Amino acid sequence: MTEELSNYLPTSNVLQAKPPKDVDAIRIAAAWLDAFASSIATLDIPGITDLFLSEESWWRDILVLTWDFRTFKGSTKIGQFLSDRLPLTSPTNFELRPELTNFQQPFPDLAWVQLMFDFETDVGLGFGIARLVPTSSGEWKAHVVFTNLEELKGHPEKTGPLRNFSPDHGQWETSRLAEKDFRNGDPTVLIVGGGHSGLDIAARLKVAGISALIIEKNEKIGDNWGNRYEALCLHDPVWYDHLPYFPFPPTWPVYTPAKKLAGWLQNYAEALELNVWTSSQVMKATQDDAGKWHVTVRKADGQDRVFVVNHLIFATGIGGGPNGGNLPKYPGMDKFEGKFLHSLQHRKAADHAGKKVVVIGSCTSAHDISEDYYRHGVDITMFQRSSTYIMTVQNGWKVLFGGLYSETAPPTHIGDRLNASFPHYMSIGLGQRQVKAIAELDKDLLEGLHKVGFRTSTGVQGTGFALLAWSRAGGYYLDTGASQLIADGKIKLKNDSQISHFTETGIKFENGSELPADVVIFATGLGDSRDHIRSICGEDILNRCKPVWGLDAEGELNGCWRDLGLKGLWYMIGNLALARFHSKHVALQIKALEEGVFGTRYSATA
Repeated sequence: MTEELSNYLPTSNVLQAKPPKDVDAIRIAAAWLDAFASSIATLDIPGITDLFLSEESWWRDILVLTWDFRTFKGSTKIGQFLSDRLPLTSPTNFELRPELTNFQQPFPDLAWVQLMFDFETDVGLGFGIARLVPTSSGEWKAHVVFTNLEELKGHPEKTGPLRNFSPDHGQWETSRLAEKDFRNGDPTVLIVGGGHSGLDIAARLKVAGISALIIEKNEKIGDNWGNRYEALCLHDPVWYDHLPYFPFPPTWPVYTPAKKLAGWLQNYAEALELNVWTSSQVMKATQDDAGKWHVTVRKADGQDRVFVVNHLIFATGIGGGPNGGNLPKYPGMDKFEGKFLHSLQHRKAADHAGKKVVVIGSCTSAHDISEDYYRHGVDITMFQRSSTYIMTVQNGWKVLFGGLYSETAPPTHIGDRLNASFPHYMSIGLGQRQVKAIAELDKDLLEGLHKVGFRTSTGVQGTGFALLAWSRAGGYYLDTGASQLIADGKIKLKNDSQISHFTETGIKFENGSELPADVVIFATGLGDSRDHIRSICGEDILNRCKPVWGLDAEGELNGCWRDLGLKGLWYMIGNLALARFHSKHVALQIKALEEGVFGTRYSATA
């Protein structure tokens, strides 16, 4: 993502209009939705686009009208999208949700009426969000519309009143073991990886009536968190991190320790009766001419079983290779007499008591590990290669997610849809303002970092961590305490020159300086997520796959939760919030394919 993107916002100065003092949000929303629905019913494309803010408007659709993840900017592209898709999907029965409709003013010069509505298409139930802004003519026009597929008609999730009501007297354990072993046939879906992404999609498929099996190489579900470094803790708040169908209890801490999360994931798999084989590994997978996947699984007892499945889902996380991150290459590494570790291999600071430790990197893992060493009295230096976006969690989350995910925010499923309703590129102007507000709240900390020479950035085009996360899954640290330790000199900092080479006893830099080290930990990223596909499916399959992660020209994530380039091949990825929301989208696509109601994908051309 190299080109400069627009930071347009429909402010009162730009629109030459301010909202009236008393805004009747429900009346305005109802009138707009009536006109919107009437124009859609008659396929009046100019009538629909006239309800939008010309070329500075946006429509984001997830599956319901496109069977893909698409974002259209401007009335011209929106009009073409509607011309192509409305005759095929037949949206109808639009109904306003007045209880979720209100007037909002996030900044003194920026205001909108936000409305939510339900509708249906030929095969599905949809949910929509629109934000209307005042114009100089007195009309309220849409700046953003978001539409999302919620359910397939005739195929509701088996939850609530559709759960199993039949008493079971003595047969549950036997039937459950048979289900987990797949003694009588193969699953429809095989999932590689039993982390939160794998569990989420398995849970979604189960309530959709699709049989699935998770293959997890670790001894227990949750080990992918529990076996990480001792100090690992989530930097996202609990309200943002709930799993589908089984939210964290109200006693849960706001920031979850990794080992606590590990236990929760194990309980989650058991409580939701997800089919999991642990201490097992997918050895290889091939696709036949009919598109089915032949997957060889080595079980815990060393025996191989070949499954033939319709869908193969990689839920192996961000980062490449079955063995974790690779170490960067520097001259002299073969001469270094100390120890090299990647951050994935680090376990606990006490392992290196009395040693001089250098952490290479300055993002989340580097900060967490450095803080852990300091807390254990170990001599620790962070080597910062490039600037880092810093945001404290106590200030940043209030500004970014206070109205979406908090103790008093709307329910999580509404927060997810609100969050998704801000297209990534449309949000640049908002993000820039939010970053400035956060920086003002974090002013003392940032000044302390600058005094010791720590280089901070404001992210891509001043948008903080958001576009950094979407484009490269790195470049930031959401501060939970390590930044103050750097500002206080308790975690030492080296960043005045780049590495030249390693010596027997440490690191030599281009400016001639040296840094002694007994242990060097590389917190330098995790590589290409598709390396997992390479290791299991081979180079030919990999070369036919689309990229995974990073934003495309429309601001949608590449390859995640959508068409990966081959029939029945999927990639589940993302933090707990993204996996929670988008696992539903993967399950809906698989269910639609299995039921024969999947339409044609309306995908962007390269």
